[in-house]
Amino acid sequence: MAWVPDAVIDELRGSHQLGIFIRIGTTPSLHMWFGINDIPANFDSIDPTGTVYLGGGRLVGVPTLEVLVNGTADSVEFTLSGIDPTSAARMIESLPAVRGASVQMGITTLDRYYQPMSNVIPIWTGTASHISESSPATPSEQSVTLTLSLAVVAGEATRSRGARSVWSTPHQKAISPTDKFCDGVSRLARGVQPVWPNF
Repeated sequence: MAWVPDAVIDELRGSHQLGIFIRIGTTPSLHMWFGINDIPANFDSIDPTGTVYLGGGRLVGVPTLEVLVNGTADSVEFTLSGIDPTSAARMIESLPAVRGASVQMGITTLDRYYQPMSNVIPIWTGTASHISESSPATPSEQSVTLTLSLAVVAGEATRSRGARSVWSTPHQKAISPTDKFCDGVSRLARGVQPVWPNF
């Protein structure tokens, strides 16, 4: 079987309903999908027993998700809007601590009964940073709503390590004490021409 099941690929080729799922590895784990009703689902290879994913409403714009290789952290925000202040206050009070929790995002297509057609296919992993709330200005005839956001970072997000921006022997030895890759950098930086062996 492929990473993405054949039935899901066939569905994606035509008109389809896409389910976007998020699992936050807090204690206990938070499971949410961006839809209306609560549905049972499970993340492939992450949450094999499955659970009920709570309907979180409409996702306001899917952020651009990047996978970084040897890069600094990239931060994205998942935002839900249109929440009444009372519900938002209860939600924030009941949230466990999210800082440092792993965040997995996955997708699958939904059938005509809005049920997942396969296990949720994980496509992106990040680390939760913080939640924030804002209240947009509303006209007097409309009720006040809140917007909740979860900031998630991908890549090396810690500030406890210094940036390795200089290729010097001390920096390289900090990574690997036996590595001699940068031993000649200071000599070559002074303009010394290396003597290449003749074979």
